[in-house]
Amino acid sequence: MPALNSAFNALEKYSARMGSAYSLLPLRFLPLDTQRYIVTNFVGEHMVLPRAIVHSLVRHQLRMDSAVYQELKSRHFVLDGDSSVAIDLLAMKYRTKQAFLSQFTSLFMFVTTLRCEHSCRYCQVSRQSEDKAAFDMTPEMADLAVDFMFKSPSPCIKVEFQGGESLLNFELVRQVVRRVEERNETEKRDLEFVIATNLGPLTDEHLSFCAEHRILISTSLDGPEALHNENRPRKGSNSYALTISGIKRAREALGADRVSALMTTTEASLSAPKEIVDEYVAQGFDSIFLRSISPYGFAVKSGQAVRYQTRQWLDFYEAALRHIIELNRRGVPFREEASALVLRKMLTPWSTGYVDLQSPAGIGISALVFNYDGGIYASDESRMLAEMGDNTFRLGKLGVDSFEEVMTGDRLLGPLIASMAESVPMCSDCALQPYCGSDPVRHHTTQGDFVGFKPTSSFCQKTMGMARHLIRLLEDDPAAAAVLRGWA
Repeated sequence: MPALNSAFNALEKYSARMGSAYSLLPLRFLPLDTQRYIVTNFVGEHMVLPRAIVHSLVRHQLRMDSAVYQELKSRHFVLDGDSSVAIDLLAMKYRTKQAFLSQFTSLFMFVTTLRCEHSCRYCQVSRQSEDKAAFDMTPEMADLAVDFMFKSPSPCIKVEFQGGESLLNFELVRQVVRRVEERNETEKRDLEFVIATNLGPLTDEHLSFCAEHRILISTSLDGPEALHNENRPRKGSNSYALTISGIKRAREALGADRVSALMTTTEASLSAPKEIVDEYVAQGFDSIFLRSISPYGFAVKSGQAVRYQTRQWLDFYEAALRHIIELNRRGVPFREEASALVLRKMLTPWSTGYVDLQSPAGIGISALVFNYDGGIYASDESRMLAEMGDNTFRLGKLGVDSFEEVMTGDRLLGPLIASMAESVPMCSDCALQPYCGSDPVRHHTTQGDFVGFKPTSSFCQKTMGMARHLIRLLEDDPAAAAVLRGWA
């Protein structure tokens, strides 16, 4: 029987091209477990696929009429002749992810003093005793810092007062706030002020000024009373009692949403993940940021920075996260902020403002630090490193170096270029790279160069461990996934 005249080709013609007529868009993959792979595309969208599917995909043997192929195509993992817009859409998504670069530097930290009345065992700063006023920022230096700050083109400016204990030089805080507000009458930037304080020296005068100028308070709370007092001792006083009292007073004066707290995980914290979370809930917080110790300042001198391994911290993190998810299941809304940052990069088209999870690194181009002596540093960790005698990330000095010289100098551009995660060994092939950063300061400190050796990098191990755990929960625990997606 002769073939029918038809406008359509025979089915065999299409079946033949179903095996190989597609191209791979930029993607990376790595095992999640023995049976599954995490596959991510250029902008961090991810899929968890069986090992056999991944093998077929990369060998161009995946059937183009399969459901998994259609999902891969819709999420810009593959490209075929049916559409020419996929690359443009992928480029648009990437521009959205990197939009933080167009805003340029928006966070400026003023180190008002190195003086502090606490003796925290993990302190990242080489603190000084209360009577050493030589370690205070001067009014003249603060004025230079304000002038330098307004050279940034960012439409948003966040001023954060750091220490030592920033309230021990409160007159300088008062001067900077007033000077910035006066300058902003013509600059018209979106302003935000934050005072980082342990709350020990807090007075009604401080609170009145903060209320008048809408200043946020950021403090430290390490957990229940015994743990907090062990981690953050204060001579002659109960550090925990002062902190809790200060939180309550600040909330009454400023509003419940104007006070935040951070914790740091010490060796003593590792056995108390549930208790630490419960303390935050009991004190009326709706979130916690689980932080490991940073390898700077007194934390190194005291040995606290090496008291536990990254795997121990990850066990602590997973236990705390498990408890937090259970709280949410029981109707107690509570969020883990470090997870929320990774989830935002994983599940949304947006970037985060968190310096440690940016590539190019957020040092300098997202945040700058003005030290008490006028030194300009690429990050808070950079000036802590300088107090240890290493000035690698000292970008310049107020009154000597211009904004243009600082921001285009080799001291900033060198580590930024060298450490871009998209191009450095191992990161460039890692499926979790879109969720990570580069942190050249930490790698320089712990491994001797801006890039670091990834198999032994604690930064790499920590971020990869968190991302893997979150992906497992998203894939294997529907109830947990519902909670986590809400955080993103």
